[in-house]
Amino acid sequence: MTPELADFAGSWLLDRRIRDHRGGREGRFLGRAAFVPAGAALAYHEEGLLTLEGQAPLQAERRYLWRAEGGRIIVDHGDGRPFHGFDPAAPEARHLCAPDDYAVRYDFARWPLWTAEWTVRGPRKDYTLLSAYVPLAVAG
Repeated sequence: MTPELADFAGSWLLDRRIRDHRGGREGRFLGRAAFVPAGAALAYHEEGLLTLEGQAPLQAERRYLWRAEGGRIIVDHGDGRPFHGFDPAAPEARHLCAPDDYAVRYDFARWPLWTAEWTVRGPRKDYTLLSAYVPLAVAG
């Protein structure tokens, strides 16, 4: 299935695995994500517990704004700064934030279960984030 923006509306369980290739450490974020209508867009908010190897767990959150534009989904940071955009039929994108390079590949093959895999590289960064989303209606 190729989802449209409206298909993301609702609440999701979020399980994110973090692999730091440079430091050889792993981490995990467990929480919830919500896509809430905000005009023609969806306001995205995630919150949960971030556990990084060798550190005390801490509460973490992120905000984005997802919107449809010309057959693409555009994702902006919560403060309105551009982040990335993708075609749901070919769901890959990059975000260059010099000197770092962020690449994402979304996988909707098992919709409504879906993943987002980020690969981040830069002079001081080399890590992968694999986020798995399960709608709360399915997770029950």
